[in-house]
Amino acid sequence: MNLAVWQVLVQEPQFVIALRHTLISALGSTLLALALALSTMMVLYPSTVWQWLTRRLALLLAFPHAAFAVGLGFLLAPSGLIARLLAPVLEWASPPLWLTPQDPYALSLMLALALKESWFLLWVLAAVLQQQGTISALQVAQSLGYGRLQGWLQVLLPQILPRLAWPLLAVMAYSVSVVDMALILAPTTPPPLAVLGWQWFNDINPERYAMGSAVSLLLMLILVGAAICGWLSFKVLQVFNQAPSGKRWKSVHLPIKPIWGVGIVLSGWLALLLLLIWSFANHWFFPALLPSTWTIKGWSQLDWSLLGNTVVIGVASSVLALMLVVAWLESIKQRWDGVSYWVLVLPAVPLVAAQYEVVIRLQAESTYLALIWSHLLWVLPYVLLVLASTYRGFDARLSTSARALGYGYWQVLWWVKLPILWRPMSAALAVGFAVSVAQYLPTLMMGAGRINTMTTEAVALSAGGNRRTLAVYAVGQALLPWLMFMLMNSLAHWQARDRVGLR
Repeated sequence: MNLAVWQVLVQEPQFVIALRHTLISALGSTLLALALALSTMMVLYPSTVWQWLTRRLALLLAFPHAAFAVGLGFLLAPSGLIARLLAPVLEWASPPLWLTPQDPYALSLMLALALKESWFLLWVLAAVLQQQGTISALQVAQSLGYGRLQGWLQVLLPQILPRLAWPLLAVMAYSVSVVDMALILAPTTPPPLAVLGWQWFNDINPERYAMGSAVSLLLMLILVGAAICGWLSFKVLQVFNQAPSGKRWKSVHLPIKPIWGVGIVLSGWLALLLLLIWSFANHWFFPALLPSTWTIKGWSQLDWSLLGNTVVIGVASSVLALMLVVAWLESIKQRWDGVSYWVLVLPAVPLVAAQYEVVIRLQAESTYLALIWSHLLWVLPYVLLVLASTYRGFDARLSTSARALGYGYWQVLWWVKLPILWRPMSAALAVGFAVSVAQYLPTLMMGAGRINTMTTEAVALSAGGNRRTLAVYAVGQALLPWLMFMLMNSLAHWQARDRVGLR
């Protein structure tokens, strides 16, 4: 890539505004997600509401990004639920002139990303708090006269924030290169850089293709720049916190508010509820809170082949990922696990472009094999992330006992170790399936329009005006991961029916 490509890119009329949309949506959503997650933790931990919230995070995490974006669009739109609730109070007879969800500053996209990624950060925080002994540290701080807020800010957060570095980088990497949510919620003239780069990648003009490559590199540079700024900000905070004055903030109190926990999950449930209502709505005029007539016409028009493609690719990629992860955990030392996580902290657009180049060279475009391979790149790290700690924590004395009774390596693995670890393995399989269902760019590029899934169809329909059909495909996309979680949970219960210790 030569300098002329960068000059053409900078002179492109859409470039500056597209860059602005990317910076607002990516940086804003990452900071807002961090603020939401930390404030929720500080307000709720270690109450029963926190336990209630963390038990529901798995279901929220399985909510595909595109389906959540469609549901949130139904909430924020001028004829959405918020406007309908305000209509009687403000005496609106017609929808207000809101520029949502595709507002000119990409704020709707920023909000959607922040809400979705705050669930992921809360899930990480729940795991970190279990390991850190935070309750005792908080009690010690309070016994020394620190209030709840001061204890969190001056004692606990400096210990917790370094553990969030990699998850925050993953959140930023996803936000800076997101395409499916941007196509639904972001402005279209011009769209954010990731969408613009992806469009140029699909252009037959070599100059446009080179500009797409330049955008991919630019997204990487934005990510690196954001990571450096975040690291410097943390170092500055450390300097200010090195010599605290010792003054106690006795007047500041941070009470536990259950409504905070309900509010953080409310957007997810409202989005799903609106998708369900719209999928059965026949006539729903503003400002009515519910449709006047209902129909199953949308569901009768569902293309079941798309559902089949989604399931086949999801099951194949997640099963293959599980087998590879088990082989990895059996043969590779723990310190190398981080190698596979690099995929999660890199922008998706350049990775998918590289995958596409390989597929083109192998002449495997529009094949199921190419799609499964492309999904595997994202599914495998998540399966490893979910399974690694439990698998490596397996009690080795059980294997030793089995070998003392004459079992070989494969017999111990097949008859002792894998049955005992079936529950976490089934959970990892369900997570991998959910990750596969949510993949948009790899499916679009490798499928080349000949193999589509529920995700690609939902995003394509978002540009049209038929909300009922769009809702049907979004609901279908959202339900598949949850059905897989229920199936895996049922299989785990069935497998443990005669084994008391596994229940």
